[in-house]
Amino acid sequence: MFLFNKKKKKIENVEDVVRKIEELELKMEKLSLEIDEMKKESESYIQKVKLVRYNPFNEMGGDQSFTLSMLNKKNSGIIITSIFNQEKSRVFGKEIVEGKSNYQLSSEESNIIDEMKGYGKEERNN
Repeated sequence: MFLFNKKKKKIENVEDVVRKIEELELKMEKLSLEIDEMKKESESYIQKVKLVRYNPFNEMGGDQSFTLSMLNKKNSGIIITSIFNQEKSRVFGKEIVEGKSNYQLSSEESNIIDEMKGYGKEERNN
């Protein structure tokens, strides 16, 4: 009887292991689906941020004008530009959709957008 109980225990252990493996496989499938959902959702999050300061008028006073761009993985987001001169400061905000705007972009804004389009491409190719 002692041997029988020992064998039965081994069989129960194997069954327990198989059941545990099946449970883990289900959890892995669920986690894989959640990761896929999170990856898709994260494409809309701001992932690319760049700030460039410059002097658009080549006047004295330094680089007090700036352009700030914040884009998601699909190159959509906003670009904010502040133009400063001795008399006044102006701020412009423009929506960017897939790297383009319905508003005319300055050369500084266009350069930043073009540069940011390349961010993350190396990661996707791997």
